[in-house]
Order: sequence, then C-alpha cells, then structure tokens
Amino acid sequence: MAASDSCGGCCCSFIITSGLTALFLWLSLRTSKPTCSVEKLYVAALNTTDNSAGNRTIYLDLKLANGMKDKGVRYANITLSLYYNSSLQPIANYTLPGFYQGHKKSTHRRSLVPAPGLPWAMALDAVSNGSAVSFRVRLATRVNFKIIFWYTKRYRLEVAGDVQVNATGNKVNWTAQESSALGTKAGKRA
Repeated sequence: MAASDSCGGCCCSFIITSGLTALFLWLSLRTSKPTCSVEKLYVAALNTTDNSAGNRTIYLDLKLANGMKDKGVRYANITLSLYYNSSLQPIANYTLPGFYQGHKKSTHRRSLVPAPGLPWAMALDAVSNGSAVSFRVRLATRVNFKIIFWYTKRYRLEVAGDVQVNATGNKVNWTAQESSALGTKAGKRA
C-alpha cells in the first residue's frame, strides 16, 4: 500500500510541476504587438498662411514603440500608403527600410513623401473654406520577435488610421475615436 501511495504522489507532483513549467514558459515566450502612431503630418501646399504651393510633398513622422521588456522586434521593409479622403486610390506610396528595435524602445521614422496623386486644387479649396482634409495612412510590414537568442516566425503587421489636416497644413489633434482606429493587427503568418 505504501508503494502505491508514493507512486501516486510522484505522478501528481510530476503533473503539477509540468503544468507550472508550461505556464511559466508560455508567459515568458508570449509576445505583444508593437504600437504605431502618426506623431506629425504636415502638408506644406495646404498651408494657406504660407506660399508653399509648389511643395508637393508630405512630411510624415511615424512613431514605432516596442513595449515588451525582454523581447526585441525586427521589422522588414515598411510600406506606407497615403489616401486622400479614404479613397481607394493611393496618392502616395513610400517604403522605409527595415530595422531592429530593442526591448522597451521607441523610434521615430521621419520622411518626406512625394504625393503626385493628390488632387491639390480640390484639397486646397477644402482647407481654404475652413474644413479639414482627411488623409488615411496605411502601414504594412512583417515582424519577427527576438526572444533571447532566436527569432520567431514572421507575422504580418497592418495599421491604418485617418488623420485630419487643417488650414495650416498640420495634423489636427487626436480624438479618442481616431486613436482607437489605429489599432494594430498582427498574428497572420506571412
């Protein structure tokens, strides 16, 4: 009887230890998505107080943040697409080179994006009348997460959100609705 009790105790102890080990491994290897936001968007040609009508570029300041305390993120090339008033036709496409981002780090990627497809006259008329112009910014890339010495499989990361631009050519302040529209979607294997 004593031998079967010690065998049952060993089996029960093994199962509990295995379960706790699996839980701790899952918690330590679990990843979270990086956050992306548009910190600044400036369209010089839409600034009605300045005579920059010949400047057909859009200045974009993109912030990428890795909130994980012990995992890094490796980004592939980042494709930015800009749309005017959420139309289906992109007004500008731009590619940022890929990079590695360490744990608990944030970085800014600033660039001048040429926008040949923007209907400049229509947009200038809209901001001259006092209404804001809407731009949809779409970011698409693939990410790997670095856990200790190895990288995970690649995940697709797609982010999109609307940014309002006023008569000074600058981005209008965020609202709660706009910031929730910039949620990230990762998890599909590429």
